[in-house]
Parts: sequence; C-alpha cells; structure tokens
Amino acid sequence: MSEFHHISVLLDECIEGLNIRPDGIYVDGTLGGAGHSSQIAARLTTGRLIGIDRDPIALKAAGERLAPFADRVTLVHSNFCEIANVLEDLEIEGVDGILLDLGVSSPQLDDGSRGFSYMVDAPLDMRMNNGDALTAEEVVNTWSYEQLRRILFDYGEERYAPQIAANICRVREERPIKTTLELVDVIRSAMPAAALREKQHPAKRSFQAIRIAVNDELGAVRQVMDDAIPKLNPGGRLAIITFHSLEDRIVKNGMADAARGCTCPPNFPVCVCGKKPSVKILTRKPIVSGDEELERNPRARSAKLRICEKI
Repeated sequence: MSEFHHISVLLDECIEGLNIRPDGIYVDGTLGGAGHSSQIAARLTTGRLIGIDRDPIALKAAGERLAPFADRVTLVHSNFCEIANVLEDLEIEGVDGILLDLGVSSPQLDDGSRGFSYMVDAPLDMRMNNGDALTAEEVVNTWSYEQLRRILFDYGEERYAPQIAANICRVREERPIKTTLELVDVIRSAMPAAALREKQHPAKRSFQAIRIAVNDELGAVRQVMDDAIPKLNPGGRLAIITFHSLEDRIVKNGMADAARGCTCPPNFPVCVCGKKPSVKILTRKPIVSGDEELERNPRARSAKLRICEKI
C-alpha cells in the first residue's frame, strides 16, 4: 500500500451523523487516506460511494484501501468544490449524504518534499494537486506586500503579518526565496524575540496562510456550500469538518442561510420572497473531539463537525 496513512478525525461522529442507509448514495469529497470512506463503504450493500480528491497520491492510496469494496466505489480526481459537475458527469441527480473533511492530510504535512512542512527543507510548493499552476514560490516571490500582509493576517491570523510581509519583500529583492527553510528564516528574522520563544513554531501561521492561498481553500468552501445542499435528496445529510475559524464561519453561515426561510423585512405584512428552508441544522453547536481522541491525535484539537439535513 502507498505510504499515505492518515488518522481520520471524528470518525464515529461522522458515520453516525451521516445516518448511512445500505442502499444510499454517498460522497466523500475529501477522500484522503479513505479512513472515513472505508467505514461508509463497509455499511453499503446495493449503495454507492463516490470518492473525490484533488491529490493524485491520496487517490491512489485510497483506491488500494478501498479495493475490498470496489464493486460499490467510484473514485474521481477532482476538487470537492466541483461536486456538482462530478455528479452530473456520473449522471447522479441526488445523493443521500456528503462528507467533507477540510483538514490537510497528515501525509501531506509530513511529506517534506511537498513543501507543506516548515520542519524540512524542500522547494516551496504546497499544491494539493501538483497539476495546479500556482505554487507557494510564486506567491512568496511575486505577490505584492499588501497581498502578502492580507493573507498572513486573514488566513494565518498572524499578528506580525506586516513585519513578515515587509521582510519577504526586502529579501526577495536581493534573491528569490525558493525553499521552505529559507522562508522560515525570513519569517523568524521579522519577528520579535518574545514571539520566537512561544511554544508554537514561529512559521506555523504563515505557512498555513500561504497554503490556503495557493489552494484557494476558502473559495472552494464557499463554492461547495452553494452547490452541495441542492444535490442532497430529502433526508440526505451534509457533514463538514473544519479546522480553521474562517472555514468554520463559511460553513456555519452557509448552513444557517439554507435553514432560514423568509428573508423579507420584518415590516412586510406578507412574504413576497417565497424563500423556504432547505435544511434543518442537526448540530446547534459543532461537535468536537473528546479527550481520548485528542490523546491519540493532537491534530484533532481544532476540528469542528457541523451537520445539516435536507428537508
């Protein structure tokens, strides 16, 4: 089997939340190592699982793990935000459940050669799909000071974003920044001594921000919130795990909008918009990992699971 082992976050909670029917059609839009998908597929008899991933390495490993269920699994190399097109291509009008785990897989983070890690020297890449054009090297060396400052602050919640962006711009005037550890040095040298003594690695937030920008992760979440709910059959469920406050806000607001009925101003005597709720929210507060899971997988600490059901 390919070396792509990933610990699935909130696995039991996702499976329970999806309320899987043996004859249902389900989509795992972020297949990864197929931890969630293998549990979904095992519960199907005449049903079908559509597994989507933008990372061809993950897709290959998932195919090997799902081989025992090959008769009920279809794998697709695509981005989860293309779910509407994927289902249309497969001539599937509606599905009974959609699962999205928006975290970066541990093998992607740990594989130094892919440029996600600030602990191993590698070319600045960070593409989840190596067929995409934009790389971290291009972002770091060509984006303006203001663009860099904005993504570091907004996507990484990095309080030293102005200093780091300015230092990137200063260094790249002398030479291109080509590797992960070169970028780590640039980030470190822009931060005050007190920040360097913090428990968290000084480059963690900046690397997160650049990765989100390279892969347009937030744009993909906005797109899927528009496209996924209309593809659910009545009673079908959408379950989404987020790891970042910006992603969680998009998911929370998207589900809330779909669960809201009339949007007419309160002073209107009768409804003229005709808007009806399309889902009911099943998680008033997001589901988070318990102590046992956190001990087993510390990366689950920031995970939040939200679930809604099509009306």
